[in-house]
Amino acid sequence: MIRYRLPGSPETQAALYPDPARLDPATREQAGLHTTEAVIAHFTASSLRQDGIGIVAGSLHVERDAQGYTVSFSPLEDSREAGAQFAQMHVALLDEQHGALALRGCAAAQKTPAWNPMAGYPVNRSDGPSEWLPCLPLGMPIVNHAAVTLLHYPPIVAYRHCDYLNNATLRRWAQLLTCAGVPQPERYHAIVDVNPIAAPGSGESEYPNDFFPINLTSLFFDNEAEGLNYLRNVLALMLDPPANAANPYTLPLLVGGSPLYDPQAPGWFRTRFKDQLPRDKNGSPRADVLQSGLVRLHPDSPKMTPYLVVNHMIAAGVTGKCGGDPRFIPNISKYEAQDLVAATFLALMDAARQKGQHLDPQEATRQACQRWFGADDGSGAPVPPAADDRLTLCALAQMDICFDPKVVGPKWTFAQAQERCRKAGGTDLSPCFGCDELKA
Repeated sequence: MIRYRLPGSPETQAALYPDPARLDPATREQAGLHTTEAVIAHFTASSLRQDGIGIVAGSLHVERDAQGYTVSFSPLEDSREAGAQFAQMHVALLDEQHGALALRGCAAAQKTPAWNPMAGYPVNRSDGPSEWLPCLPLGMPIVNHAAVTLLHYPPIVAYRHCDYLNNATLRRWAQLLTCAGVPQPERYHAIVDVNPIAAPGSGESEYPNDFFPINLTSLFFDNEAEGLNYLRNVLALMLDPPANAANPYTLPLLVGGSPLYDPQAPGWFRTRFKDQLPRDKNGSPRADVLQSGLVRLHPDSPKMTPYLVVNHMIAAGVTGKCGGDPRFIPNISKYEAQDLVAATFLALMDAARQKGQHLDPQEATRQACQRWFGADDGSGAPVPPAADDRLTLCALAQMDICFDPKVVGPKWTFAQAQERCRKAGGTDLSPCFGCDELKA
């Protein structure tokens, strides 16, 4: 059996997880999440599943005593090593240099007008009065993941439902990964929030009134002068888990944020690593969609980090449109091709890593762009050379165009969208033929 105590005081340990009293009542009753012990067990079980770590049925327990909370579980024989690594990573993610630093940053922000400036007022149609809550990346893979994605994430519904993975953003991302040929999408569900705060979202974010400026991160989660350096610390930990020890590079980092939707992550990335990024003709550092390269997270980091700047995973569904110049977003086909490049980039990087090789991130980007744009970069209109890929791009765009707000998801499954694209015909397989039922 693997048994370990969570770091910090009992009060800090509890604060690292959603408060049972703040959960959606139906979720609390259905999942039996009436205590902090139950919430910790719930997220621990989710992470173990995402990591593919098998445990003996019924062996996962969380207990509370005067010193705090203890987690225990019995891994199956083929998961013993991963189980031990899981315990190591679980403790590290919550310790005073990681999770506890996120709480300190939130506490500092709460003392200023930057914290939840729309408190008491709704900012979308579904989440009620605006509420901000400290929110760590819980329930995600922490040992066997193949990459890390930096986003402005998660929505408040993820906190209230104790599920950071079952939402429109992650469902769409899993679909993109599957379409790019990734066999285990859950290995790419490791997400770090550029601001570890749950707030109104669910594809209905507070845009056009953005209450999360880039400086929120710089002031409270990447401020070394005040000892509030959570963000790069957690990235360094998550990008180099024990299983990656032999790799001379960290895992790849996706920096997600469309210029038209949730741009905080690329904005922070650009300001933080401005001395390591390429520059435009005016000498200004760039962090453009489909820009890739290498950065060093800290001046003394032993490994370089491969990165790719991408759209936020839900941006196409929120701001994508039919028509317009196909060389630029918000054209929906351009969005889909850019997002499929992101998924393919990760698949290529991981395939090389599994062989003990390092693929230059710019070469991985070039290969991915060749697949989805038919060119070495993504500056033009997407023209995938393969007919199956053209069909995939059309189907994904149909899913995003035909979004049903009642179910907070696409009106069509991927298979249905493919069939609709076939029926609509046309040599370019344009997805912009409407959302009504098609005649046989």
